[in-house]
Amino acid sequence: MTLQQLQYVVALHTHKHFVKAAESCFVTQPTLTLQLKKLEEEISAVLFDRSRQPLEATPVGELFVSKAKRILWEVDELKKSVNDDKDQMDGSFKVGIIPTLAPNLLALFISDFIGSHPKTKLIIEELQSERIIELINNKELDLGILSAPLNEPKIREIPLFNEPFLVFSDKDNEMLLNKTITQQQLRSDGLWILKKGHCFRNQTLNICDFDLSEQHKNVTMEGASIDTLKKLIREVNGYTLIPELSYDKRIDSENVIPFEDPKPVRSICLAVHKHFTKERLINELQKSILAHVPDSFEKNTKIRKVKWR
Repeated sequence: MTLQQLQYVVALHTHKHFVKAAESCFVTQPTLTLQLKKLEEEISAVLFDRSRQPLEATPVGELFVSKAKRILWEVDELKKSVNDDKDQMDGSFKVGIIPTLAPNLLALFISDFIGSHPKTKLIIEELQSERIIELINNKELDLGILSAPLNEPKIREIPLFNEPFLVFSDKDNEMLLNKTITQQQLRSDGLWILKKGHCFRNQTLNICDFDLSEQHKNVTMEGASIDTLKKLIREVNGYTLIPELSYDKRIDSENVIPFEDPKPVRSICLAVHKHFTKERLINELQKSILAHVPDSFEKNTKIRKVKWR
């Protein structure tokens, strides 16, 4: 038994004629007749007396039509409630964002977003990627902003932008003699990285693609933040990779060198549980973020709307 079959039965009861009922449902008369026959066989009951003109429902058919109308009404109400929820932005929403994004990305867009949506309250927390994924899966977090892909069956990813990597080194590093650098020119000696748990650590190691055991430094440290690594590199020596949003032109210009094309990048996305229905909130956040990240970034400007069927 399907909702479509229920619609056909109600249309037959209303129009009392197979052709008119089929036209009202935008199907052919043979299609409607076949579906009615399948339904009657399934429930082992005749719903309409075909010998009468105009068509009349049998006593069982009258009862069936009454309940079918109630079911179709409930389905319509459910659709309306979901559609209303999709457009709703009022209230508080919990957002998790990875530490290597939080201080720089939030500063770009959050003031404008809150100013445009004063009835929306965002409760934001810096969290590691694994924790964000765990909380979204448990429906304890509404949205996440982190690196993609996540490859989580219960999580929907909305692509935002690709953020390029830069090399940050001490001023005396010979790498800075070049205008650009390639991944093949990176060396294991002198590399500083974030501590385990940061997805940016893994991305850095994937780009550098060498064994850390080859390092030969008097000081070895896995930093808790990109700013910590930058300060250490300025005072000691060495280099690290940084995401472009963490590049501060006022103080970093003499320490940074870009990669040659094609530049290595990390993909940033919005993440929500697949059952999260606040589509307008997702779309407005996406638009606000993309409006404030650098124009040089590759952006996903396509807004994907989820249809309720």
